[in-house]
Amino acid sequence: MSKKRVLRIAAVFLLPLTLIFSQCFNNSDKKATDPRGELYAGSASCVKCHKDISHSFLGTAHYFSSRPASLKNIQGSFNKDSNTVVYNDSLKVVMEKLHAGLYQTAYLKGKQIESQPFDIVFGSSKAQTYIFWKGNEPHELPISYFNGLHNWTISPGYDGDVADYSRPIISRCFQCHSSYINDAPQQTQSLHHVAAFDKSSLIMGIDCERCHGPGANHVNFHTEFPEQKVAKYITKFSALTRSQKLDACGVCHSSSREQFQTSAFKFKMGDTLAKFKEPNFLPEDPNPPTLDVHGNQNGLLATSQCFIKSNMDCSNCHNTHVNESANMAVYSQRCMVCHSEAKHNFCTMAPKLGAVIKNNCIDCHMPLKPSNLITVAGSGGKMIVPYMVRTHHIAVYPQESQKIAAFIKEQEK
Repeated sequence: MSKKRVLRIAAVFLLPLTLIFSQCFNNSDKKATDPRGELYAGSASCVKCHKDISHSFLGTAHYFSSRPASLKNIQGSFNKDSNTVVYNDSLKVVMEKLHAGLYQTAYLKGKQIESQPFDIVFGSSKAQTYIFWKGNEPHELPISYFNGLHNWTISPGYDGDVADYSRPIISRCFQCHSSYINDAPQQTQSLHHVAAFDKSSLIMGIDCERCHGPGANHVNFHTEFPEQKVAKYITKFSALTRSQKLDACGVCHSSSREQFQTSAFKFKMGDTLAKFKEPNFLPEDPNPPTLDVHGNQNGLLATSQCFIKSNMDCSNCHNTHVNESANMAVYSQRCMVCHSEAKHNFCTMAPKLGAVIKNNCIDCHMPLKPSNLITVAGSGGKMIVPYMVRTHHIAVYPQESQKIAAFIKEQEK
């Protein structure tokens, strides 16, 4: 047999094997990995063992903190009778459903001057703000949706006479409204620095591993040893100290005046939050009226006598795996774990309020308060609507108590 014939026969047998092995290696290389690294498993891997919790979490504000923009996820209407915000006689922005997608289009004297797509939705429970990508740079759309108005509004902080598409979205926005996004080089030429990101690395919403830490080792261990019922290689919130719990929530729910010196994405459960923030040499004013209700739940809670005189933390009231935001009775029952007639620290208005006391302690002792940092302008830019946030300074608010008492008296007539 000639040498050439031997080589041809060998090629016939070896070529298929080579293709098979190369395909195996290529599939290995293409295996989807979490953009945060190999230690992360992704929330989908949690469902197998934590089905009920995973399902209930899908209804929470944390999960909805950011989502892809779609008709399902956008609360505002695109119908012609309710899709327009009028700035003045000449300027308006119209929410449009086009073949290419959903857009906010600005018209000046009837002529289109700018149109950008809805790409990302931030928020759900009180309001929604919308983001569009300009290359790899995210910007805020000029129109938001405000639940208090049940309508589109000019985005907070915007000039009521200009449809502004230039406001950039900074890293800190993603650090509280998503689980991860990686930085990228800036693509556009600008006199000002505009944050740029790798869009493909964005993990929308707050996911399991944002709060419990990387879970790949946890998943691998319990998949191999399903008989082991004690959780390994994962952070349990209940195992943290009080200060660690408060710091974990404080990443996004502490003072908005404080600046981070490193990315909040690097914070893991059990870390000390102070190590991530810029030193603040100005004395903090503990007076509750000086603390804005927007984004400062930790600071307000720390001024409350309930907090000062107990060992409570956020988890005493909040079950982050369930959407309970509108259920005042559930929160009230948690108040009564500490406040009862037997302990002689029950509400003094209980005799007047009767059974209602068990259904709503919250509106009296943690009322909705207007934010000084955020105001919302209605159509025409003139009607200013307060952005109401529930204060976490737990206290006696006589005016709120009087409102409740008057309401009950009216119902009894």
